[in-house]
Amino acid sequence: MSTSPDRPHTGLVVAIDGPSGSGKSSTSRGVAVRLGLRYLDTGAMFRAITWWMLRAGVDVHDAATVAARADEAKIESGTDPLAPTITVDGEDVALAIRAEDVNAAVSPVSAVPEVRARLLELQRETIREATADGGIVVEGRDIGSVVAPDAQVKVYLTADPAARAARRAAEEGGSDVAATEQSLLARDKIDSGRTTAPLVRADGAAHLDTTAYTLDEVIDQVVALVDSAA
Repeated sequence: MSTSPDRPHTGLVVAIDGPSGSGKSSTSRGVAVRLGLRYLDTGAMFRAITWWMLRAGVDVHDAATVAARADEAKIESGTDPLAPTITVDGEDVALAIRAEDVNAAVSPVSAVPEVRARLLELQRETIREATADGGIVVEGRDIGSVVAPDAQVKVYLTADPAARAARRAAEEGGSDVAATEQSLLARDKIDSGRTTAPLVRADGAAHLDTTAYTLDEVIDQVVALVDSAA
């Protein structure tokens, strides 16, 4: 296992995309720790604004209303990979955004162009700040294609649907694996089919199927990609 937090990576952006359950979060945080970089979970930002919409009583299936209120919530993301944070109007929502009501609502909210434009601005601001004195690993579904198309390293993670479902069910405390798999596949269809910033493998992204690998092995492979790009 290689470790390289002492190597210079000033200005480095590592973009890691892929569907739910492919291992993006664990991999991204592990790579950031290994390389001494910052870390940004853009998916948490979409969940945060979805949580805010639900608490504000917004009909998440009414795109016009969601768009009209997209600028109201103050969303802040902490970028320490060992202790990432997400707050809305100063309130810690790290646990709240993983609730089932947010799971069910995040896709329609994420598909609204005004929401994506608002969060894109925040994401790029965070990347600029992080790269000014180091670098950052950014995970999501459109990082290499939209958010940071000039990222020096782009990775597209996938995994067998059954493996993805088992991982997600374990994260959620033993949820029904079959039902989880159907939910993930439905989310894939929405994410890949939306008009604005769909889930795609970005040009130049290395494809890594994580099904057969341990987390450490996946992190090793991504770190190797960063080393080869240095």
